[in-house]
Amino acid sequence: MPRRAVAMLLVAGARAFLRPAPRALRARAPLWAAAQEQQQKKKKPQQQKKQQKVAKGAATQASDSITSAAEDFSQWYSDVIRGADLVDASPVKGCMVIKPWGMAVWDRLRDALDARIKATGAENAYFPLLIPRSFLSKEAEHVDGFAKECAVVTHHRLASDGEGGLRPDPTAELDEPLIIRPTSETMIWHMFAKWIDSHRDLPLKINQWANVVRWEMRTRPFLRSSEFLWQEGHTAHATSEEAVATAEEMLDVYADVVESVLAVPVVKGRKSAIERFAGADETYTIEALMPNGWALQSGTSHFLGQNFAKAFDVYFQTGDAKRELVWATSWGVSTRLLGALVMTHSDDAGLILPPKIAPVQVALVPIVKGAEKDPEGTAAVNALVDDVVAACAGAGIRVKVDDRPKMRPGAKFFEWERKGAPLRVEVGPRDAAAGSVVVASRLGGEKQTVPAADAAATLGGMLDAIQDQLFAAAAARLEERTVLVETYDELKAKVAADDLGFFKVYWKADDANEKAIKEDCAATIRCYPLDAQVELEGKSCFYSGAPATHVALFARAF
Repeated sequence: MPRRAVAMLLVAGARAFLRPAPRALRARAPLWAAAQEQQQKKKKPQQQKKQQKVAKGAATQASDSITSAAEDFSQWYSDVIRGADLVDASPVKGCMVIKPWGMAVWDRLRDALDARIKATGAENAYFPLLIPRSFLSKEAEHVDGFAKECAVVTHHRLASDGEGGLRPDPTAELDEPLIIRPTSETMIWHMFAKWIDSHRDLPLKINQWANVVRWEMRTRPFLRSSEFLWQEGHTAHATSEEAVATAEEMLDVYADVVESVLAVPVVKGRKSAIERFAGADETYTIEALMPNGWALQSGTSHFLGQNFAKAFDVYFQTGDAKRELVWATSWGVSTRLLGALVMTHSDDAGLILPPKIAPVQVALVPIVKGAEKDPEGTAAVNALVDDVVAACAGAGIRVKVDDRPKMRPGAKFFEWERKGAPLRVEVGPRDAAAGSVVVASRLGGEKQTVPAADAAATLGGMLDAIQDQLFAAAAARLEERTVLVETYDELKAKVAADDLGFFKVYWKADDANEKAIKEDCAATIRCYPLDAQVELEGKSCFYSGAPATHVALFARAF
């Protein structure tokens, strides 16, 4: 139906109220906050304390306030997620419900990554959620790495407990317990043994989008939960060189998506022996640095050697009729990337989404009295809105027209600010009469009045600028907080003072020393940066004094 025929709601009042500056908007928009404040004053101090205790740390608590990141970073993160309506708590401890706005962000990330994965020659498939326990036991390092995180299914039926409840039916115990997948290497390699016979079957590249379960005691939305969404790729190759090249290629794919789509700069590197994936010969990683100075592992790619091929007897016949084990890789990223996105760009007003990942790039708010009170003005606004939306669609700009009735424009502005929409466009009768629109950026600054005929081009340019600005700010922070540390005492003092970041050190690889540092000050080796390993000549380990074997980045990590 043409928008000019739809009745709209107008907030009568000064134009300044309808178009407040971002700072003023944050103070005025939640009109219900004043009423809540008056109610709080009437309550007894004990009641207030009880409510504050409940609200503390609850990401889904119905509250409009966002704690300052400088005051309490962890609470700020939870508040931003709650304010943007990304997730909700579930009745299952440690598991989250991803709400539509959060899922829309994940969908855009998934689509961008899926296209790049397919461009490498991988194909999507799906494997069972349940894995026989015996499969996990076939690769020793793998089972050791995941045994403590596995959820186990032991029965296939429930029965009445005689008291109105249910219990596992004693007669329905499984012959072999099933593991809810923590990762799918074992199931996929069982299938690879069936699918691979000849060199003509190689390389085999499979990707799966799925959920996994790794039981967690301390959880946080997106960053660490008992169940999460991810993609996991698995490949088999005729040579180790080809497998290593694939693992490195996927690391580049991950870095490209995270930097170009999420606008989060990363460091590409190798993991230390202690930090490698269970069962891998080599683990490659992309590491991001959050505004509080903590590191976040944002994606990994593993060269598995022939470990899983040996465990599952995956051989192929070579061109000269020899029988050899295949070489393998696996690689994956998860909804943890949404946590990186939230922390990297958001502010004390709420979520900020880079335009390339934003489900809605432009929130368009018509401001009208409605067809009954002002038919001409309403028709003019709706006609202009239709024209702008059509022009934006032609330019590939994602626009959402927020024409919800019985909701003040100020409240809409506030909501879209919390949800991180990069741009907001306002159109009232006077704008329509002038053939213009008013544009506000989520990054602040003065509003702009733009001719409607130029709106699509102007908005497109502003979106590109916002994407670049967000990445530049995060990259500058990463550079500023990556510091060379020459002694362990210096590193330990910085950690103790909460002066955090990436600590670049010269390092002699030693598992015992690495564990000692982690136990002493909680800093860990995040990676050996790929582009920094040429700086070692004549260098000594900052911890042991022995000749350095690596340049390493230490940090506190999520």
